Amino acid sequence: MRGKSCFFIGHREASSNIYPALYSAVEEHIACYGVTEFIVGHYGGFDNLAASAVKAAKRRYPDVRLYLLLPYYLKTIPAKKTEGFDYTFYPPGMEAVPPKAAIVRANRYVVDHVDYLISYTWHPASNARKLVEYAQKREEKGFMVVSELGQKREN
Repeated sequence: MRGKSCFFIGHREASSNIYPALYSAVEEHIACYGVTEFIVGHYGGFDNLAASAVKAAKRRYPDVRLYLLLPYYLKTIPAKKTEGFDYTFYPPGMEAVPPKAAIVRANRYVVDHVDYLISYTWHPASNARKLVEYAQKREEKGFMVVSELGQKREN
């Protein structure tokens, strides 16, 4: 990855109702902040929405690249999972990470190496929320910028 980069973190049960806000955030990061590379996982609703938003934005901004984050070492990836992605990314040093910790470790690696984070989290005790809080500490030190989409309220 060589340009300004952005990662997404959110809960797997995110509703498609957030798509317009998510697409707007992607467009803002491209047009206003100069982001050319987006990294997204593939394990839930928020990841799917984020990937869809970037794929849609790529029609207008063809220089934008979309990376699929792979937390597990895979010799082959089903074509359906990589459709619309430009590259896959497997963080270095992940070979020795136990499968149970792989997603958390891969996400943390990416947060440590990107310029921007777009998040949508509301479960206070979740790994996604903990990662956003970690990213906010990096933001306070001037290492990155965190954008949080509207927070869903628990009933």
